[in-house]
Amino acid sequence: MQRRHLNTWLAAALAAAGLSMTVPARAQGGNWPTKPVRLVVPFPAGGSTDMVARYIAQGLGEKFGQQFIVDNRTGAGGNIGTDQVAKAAPDGYTIGLSTSGPLVNNKFLYKSLPFDPEKDLTPIALVCEIPLVIASNPKVPAKGLKEFLALAKAQPAQYTVGQPGNGTIGHLAIEQLSMVSGVPLTTVAYRGDTPAMTDLLSGSIQALSAPITAFIPNLSAGRLRGLAVTSATRFPGLRDIPTATEQGVDMVATVWFAVVGPAGLPQEVVTALNTAINDIVGSTYGRAKLQTLGAVVHTGSPAQLRKAMDVDARKWQKVISTANITLN
Repeated sequence: MQRRHLNTWLAAALAAAGLSMTVPARAQGGNWPTKPVRLVVPFPAGGSTDMVARYIAQGLGEKFGQQFIVDNRTGAGGNIGTDQVAKAAPDGYTIGLSTSGPLVNNKFLYKSLPFDPEKDLTPIALVCEIPLVIASNPKVPAKGLKEFLALAKAQPAQYTVGQPGNGTIGHLAIEQLSMVSGVPLTTVAYRGDTPAMTDLLSGSIQALSAPITAFIPNLSAGRLRGLAVTSATRFPGLRDIPTATEQGVDMVATVWFAVVGPAGLPQEVVTALNTAINDIVGSTYGRAKLQTLGAVVHTGSPAQLRKAMDVDARKWQKVISTANITLN
């Protein structure tokens, strides 16, 4: 009784001073979380997904007063870690930060998937998206995407486009570009962004399609030319690069990150996490932090995340089927 009166007195005193008592957030109608929460990341430590996850985990820990422990479970294009989330108990103590690959594209790329993203996962929050860039070696005589497409159409053998691996979003974006432009592009598959960028800088290939993150320094320094970004709007960190749609090429291709849980996750836990994540990434600092990783923040409801999954599923299923892309 005395402690309750003391807390009441402190709250009143702090309010009079224009301050407030900070207490850990709790899910409405319950005490969750009462122990550490595991945040599964289906990609290796040190990558952009991992760095975003660690930033969110720190913020969630501060908001809820419990540890949110990042657990990297890699393999099979993100399927292994995402499957662990899908098969976890729906008690709020295992969630995951995954990407549009495992959450959408992979079900069309792999002949068998150990989980169904639509049925086995609960959407919690869309976090951010990373646009792709179509970049060229500065020696290529094209200032924009339409000019490059004209060159590639006239001399396909002389204008090759690199991508960071079969089935990656960079690969899918090239196939989408070929479909919407009617220009069959000569492509070269690499094992990741770095070898593709090395060959682009040397002139071994003339252009590439990949998430913008790894290429920001060379684009900023003029060592590479940004022909287009493939997001709906220009990337805030490199506003001089126009979008593909601005140039009359009807394509949008991004990789987005989202927090999900197993199917059946209690609504109060979903709501608490969604509110907290929106606050963390939607803050001025959060937006600036994620922009350093090449990411643009997207906050919203679980329903908006579900809609993003549905829209991308329709788009990429068509691209993957038309290009006959499979990974196993």
